Amino acid sequence: MAKILVVDDDELIRELLADAVGRRGHTTLCADTLAEARRILAREQPDLVYLDVRLPDGSGINALEEIRASASEPEVIIITGQGDPDGAELALRCGAWDYIEKPTSVERMVLPLLRALAFREEKQRRHAPTLAADSGIVGTSPKMAACLARAAMAAASRVDVFISGETGTGKEVFAQAIHQSGSRAKNRFVVVDCTTLPGNLAESELFGHERGSFTGADRRQTGLILQADGGTLFLDEVGELPLPVQAKFLRVLQERRFRPLGGEAEIKSDFRLVAATNRDLSAMVRRGEFRDDLLYRLRAFRIELPPLRQREGDIQALVAAHLTKAAERAGENVREASPEYMELLEAHDWPGNVRELIQTVDMSLVSAHGEHILLPQHLPLDLRVRLMRRSVSDRAEAGQGAALDQADHMPGHSGVPMPWREHRLRVLDKAERAYFSALLRQTGGDAAQAAQLSGLKSARLYELLAKHGLLKAQRGHE
Repeated sequence: MAKILVVDDDELIRELLADAVGRRGHTTLCADTLAEARRILAREQPDLVYLDVRLPDGSGINALEEIRASASEPEVIIITGQGDPDGAELALRCGAWDYIEKPTSVERMVLPLLRALAFREEKQRRHAPTLAADSGIVGTSPKMAACLARAAMAAASRVDVFISGETGTGKEVFAQAIHQSGSRAKNRFVVVDCTTLPGNLAESELFGHERGSFTGADRRQTGLILQADGGTLFLDEVGELPLPVQAKFLRVLQERRFRPLGGEAEIKSDFRLVAATNRDLSAMVRRGEFRDDLLYRLRAFRIELPPLRQREGDIQALVAAHLTKAAERAGENVREASPEYMELLEAHDWPGNVRELIQTVDMSLVSAHGEHILLPQHLPLDLRVRLMRRSVSDRAEAGQGAALDQADHMPGHSGVPMPWREHRLRVLDKAERAYFSALLRQTGGDAAQAAQLSGLKSARLYELLAKHGLLKAQRGHE
């Protein structure tokens, strides 16, 4: 029988679920806080968790990925007394089995339990698919673990795959891993960079052409779609695919047949499509820049890669793996990263994601010359300066906050608060300064971008920067 953990601060809910689960022959474990739930997860390794959203020490939604990634990889059913559409979507995206709003019947809460346990038993009997050992993907954070599981599922099937994520998150690496781990691994992996497809020649590049089909076509050319026959066609940055080509490519996806330019007969190509983008294709559809029918076709099986800043604990593993690879290429001993060096890497938010991290480590190796240990001094100067400025600014703001807290009492009346109006003005002033300081850091002092992000007119922005003594700092970037 299964072990079921109920995490809810409502004693009645815990008792009702414990009784219903126990009557079906399963063992019930109960916790009223996330802290207690974590202790039980480590000790008992339950098969399924009923998880409330609002708990005394945190959000169940925020802890969902952590719970799913614990040793027993339990299924999770969210139960909440205050449901909302955004929370439901986030729960499902994070791997929840179901999302149940209270109050409801016990039967409604138990039915998904039975289905989830049956699914879990079948999954364990089949053994979950995995990617090839040499896939090149590094990371064990909960978000990455979920992506790896979906990639393995895709590799074990023939389904087309849609990969989204910010620039530098590893979309092509995932595409290659899916190809190498599937039944098409012995055939070609054809990369199409849609950003470089010339608008007037995009059809020729994809579909190929016969000799004389257009001016300059002095020989027959095999298109990329046919080159991927039996293998994988990777459309990188598919959002850049020219609109006139999108309708024709949609038919190719539906039929796996096409006609080269100037050709008389259709040609078949048995390829698996992996498409990737860092753009919001739904927004492009609304603007008329991308076909909605093609988008629906592409999104049959989606993998959304997390940015590096959301991959807790993965930076150290990525750096270690890259240092090993770099040493193998150079035929030398593996360099080590000092704790101080790693501390700075983990403090950065990495807008360029894994690609930026790897480039930074490579630059550090160049700076280190023959030194065995990487130190903060080996990092690029601009990165060290940005991190130092942020650290000093954060400490200054913390100091100002403490000073304001002390000043929020009338002189000579320790413990007595100042009048409400004066206190309100001070708090608002502090919040304003913190906001505009963060805005300038984010935009690198770019006034036009700062005005756009804040929604303020330039004149009003300058007025507020001057009010808080930030105008000089902003002008230093001009």
